[in-house]
Amino acid sequence: MEHVIPTDDPRLTAMGLLAEVHSGLTAKTAPAFAAAGLSEIDFETLIRLARSPARSLRMSDLAAQTSLSTSGVTRVVDRLEREGLVERVACATDRRASYATLTEAGAARLQNVLPQHLDDIDKWLTGLLDPDRLKEFLETLTLIRNVVRPCATAGATGTRETCPPTG
Repeated sequence: MEHVIPTDDPRLTAMGLLAEVHSGLTAKTAPAFAAAGLSEIDFETLIRLARSPARSLRMSDLAAQTSLSTSGVTRVVDRLEREGLVERVACATDRRASYATLTEAGAARLQNVLPQHLDDIDKWLTGLLDPDRLKEFLETLTLIRNVVRPCATAGATGTRETCPPTG
């Protein structure tokens, strides 16, 4: 007899809900990014740089954090560099490495979009949860993130983590 897996399995529900929440939140936050002349990946790149030591990350760490390939992150940084939002700085100790560094113009662009983005986050996500539930939610997301994306904070603490190379 063939084993039939029920389609109402809670694991399927969890993945479906997660996908629906992500796409819904992306749609709700996109207008603020567009108004600031940023794509979602532009914003993600700028905010990760802003939250890193010296507002700078090795290109390889930025790729690991964003889950972009090294060539993908190079294209994003090249575009942001042309707009004056990021500058590329050569590593003083390793000629093969370079850093993406947030410029003052990049920081200003972030400051322009952050009030609306934070309002959107509060309206569509965090504001729906009481403080205890939000704390538990953040702990749960961190637990899962640390398993599925162990390099998501690569370089953020100023230390070099070993992450598999991205495509």
